[in-house]
Amino acid sequence: MKPTKISPFLQGIKVLDFSQILSGPYCTQLLGDLGADIYKVEPLYGDGTRKWGPPFIKGESAYFLSINRNKKSIAMDLTKRPEATSIALRMASKCDVLIENFRPGVMSKLGLDYDVVRKHNSRIVYCSLSGYGQSGPLSHKPGYDIAAFAASGIMSITGEEGGTPVKVGVPVADIGSGMFSALAITSALLGIRTKPNSKGVYLDISMYDSMISWLTFQAGYYFATGKNPKPLGSAHPLLVPYQAFRANDRYFILAVGSDALWTRACEAIKRKDLASAKKFATVSSRISNRKILISTLERIFAEKSASHWLKLFDKAGVPSSPISTVGEALQSNHTQFRHIVENVNHTSAKAIKSIRSPITLMNGKKIRSDDSAPPLLGEHTVEILSSFNYSDRDIDIFLKKKIVAEASG
Repeated sequence: MKPTKISPFLQGIKVLDFSQILSGPYCTQLLGDLGADIYKVEPLYGDGTRKWGPPFIKGESAYFLSINRNKKSIAMDLTKRPEATSIALRMASKCDVLIENFRPGVMSKLGLDYDVVRKHNSRIVYCSLSGYGQSGPLSHKPGYDIAAFAASGIMSITGEEGGTPVKVGVPVADIGSGMFSALAITSALLGIRTKPNSKGVYLDISMYDSMISWLTFQAGYYFATGKNPKPLGSAHPLLVPYQAFRANDRYFILAVGSDALWTRACEAIKRKDLASAKKFATVSSRISNRKILISTLERIFAEKSASHWLKLFDKAGVPSSPISTVGEALQSNHTQFRHIVENVNHTSAKAIKSIRSPITLMNGKKIRSDDSAPPLLGEHTVEILSSFNYSDRDIDIFLKKKIVAEASG
């Protein structure tokens, strides 16, 4: 019997995407990967990240290419041409989702706020993704990843103890809020689809709220003690050893999450005496004697290569890993086996490498098999307008009056 062909989960869902830069585009890329039709509405000069670089690939920003797969681009002048607003409202009336990530109040100035849009489409899922939310003392502030990251408290517990706070190497506030937005949108769609007479919903997602929610057990520590958690570099506040160590050639991580794993780790490196020592025998005692234990392990691990220790830990079933460079991770055998990196044909940049959606079906199958490359600015303007029942004559007028624009060349 042939396996049943699975349609993309969000096939038939239409998303009107006014978002730019990263948080919103990351969200809509996730939705597009799940099969939704994404209509990316850009100003005539394009999403700001189209110009972010170097590096560029055949003139296309590598940054933009990384977060705009599976979308169609329509360029229109919403700030100066009321006709463009009328086009956007017609599109919204036939879409399931609208997402924007401007500062609070911008969509109202454009005539596209929720109260206006829902009069044209009562079942619309309208998602506003901002830095600090649509209300509150900080809501007026522009939303930038590092600012939300810092304000959330997470940045105060990054870096080495006594050192300068650092940000994570990828924009986690942008990505985290984008993921929460995708989750909220799909949940809202499910609720609407299962309740025929239900109305749409307004979603207020913020980068700040997203990062506060990521505090998890660190917030629990503060609630329990009234004390601020401290930065520990790569170490864990409640597990020891659980951090990076330097071998004689490179860094690796060792993650001992229980007393049983501690015993196995000690046996693997032929130091049973450490496992039996009272001051290291339990999670609590290892936390109390963290500095002594870590200093001891650092001396041991500095004697041989990382691969030597990793082989021993792998054989013993103790969680460990080399600290890979980005290149090593992208080119690893496991990455290749999982088909995480794929080639996508781009109109201008030809074949580009892309990170596929991490959502995978049984036997490694993707949700959709027809991934499309990030679009050129206005590449689908005419196609999109036609699909929303504008005539060729209407479209010609829009183009001549520069209400909309299409890709050149």
